[in-house]
Order: sequence, then C-alpha cells, then structure tokens
Amino acid sequence: MEKNIIAHNYKLSINDRRESNGHNSFLIFFTGLSGSGKSTIANALEEKLFAENIKTYVLDGDNIRKGINKGLSFSPEDRSENNRRIGEIAKLFVDAGIVVLAAFVAPYEKDRSFIKDAVGVENYVEVFVNASLAVCENRDVKGLYAKARNGEIKDMTGISAPYEEPREPSIVVTHKNSVEEAIEIIYDKIKGKLSL
Repeated sequence: MEKNIIAHNYKLSINDRRESNGHNSFLIFFTGLSGSGKSTIANALEEKLFAENIKTYVLDGDNIRKGINKGLSFSPEDRSENNRRIGEIAKLFVDAGIVVLAAFVAPYEKDRSFIKDAVGVENYVEVFVNASLAVCENRDVKGLYAKARNGEIKDMTGISAPYEEPREPSIVVTHKNSVEEAIEIIYDKIKGKLSL
C-alpha cells in the first residue's frame, strides 16, 4: 500500500509561509511531570508571542487526548503512539509557518527524540519544566496523584511508571521560577530563533 502513496509537490513552501508570517516557525516542546507547570507556562508564553504578532498554536496533552488521541491508554505503547502523533501534528504546524508550543509529559527519551526528528532538529526547542515529584504531588492540580496512590490510576508517571529526564534539554526552568521568570528565561533563548 505504501508504494502507492506519492507525495504531491505544492507551490507554496515552508519558507513562503514563514515570509508571509514575518517570522520563523518551530516547535517549543515542554516536558515534565504532571503538575510541573508545562501548560501554564506554554499558555503564558503564547500570550507574550501573540502580543508580538507571532502566529502560534498550543498543543496540550489533555486536549489532544480528547480528540485525535482519544482511545489511547497510558500504557508504554500507547504513550509512544500518542507522542508519535504529536510529532506529526507539530510537523504540520511548523510547515504551516506557525510557532507550536506543545505541553506533554512525554516520559520517554526515545519518544522525545522521535518528535525532534519529525520536526527537524533545527525546528525543535526542548523545555524541561523540572519540578520534583514531591512538588507536583503537593500541587496535584488534577487530583491524579491521589488517585494513583489509591490504586485508581495505573501507569501514572512518577508513581507507577517512569519519567526519563531529558539528557540535554535546550532550556530548563524549575518550580522555583515564577511563571513570569520562566517565560523570560524561555523567551530570551528563543527570540533570536524567531527572526527569518
């Protein structure tokens, strides 16, 4: 079947779309434990970029799992498939000339590497939101840790499933950084990348 799939060459390129938008396009990938602040920081950074007329879009773990990835479990295999799809979606957005902010636990190094390869190393910025399990569990904003401790959730990252910390993230922010500080740290690292 795959031999019958032939890519169509379109007239407009990624560079045409970037030129039209007036900025570069790439993926900012936020990874860390549930409750570390990934989505909060991604959303706040999007607001800052949007105010500067940067075309953006946020992909978030819960939102993606309610649609495209509905039906996937949290088993290691389904987590990898979840992340494979995220990588392919992000690649489309980057090709469309948009700065994508993706907030996902993405606990396995191999899956984050796949996403990096999917969008291209030059289009990938990895942000490790480094909050300890104790901090995340204390926050427990979604009540997931309590459920995991009570045996109601299996395959909970940090409790009954592993989280492989990024080996060489582009940027690290921690629970000690305020949201405003985290945004400034990230923005300072990516602002040069926005220019064509």
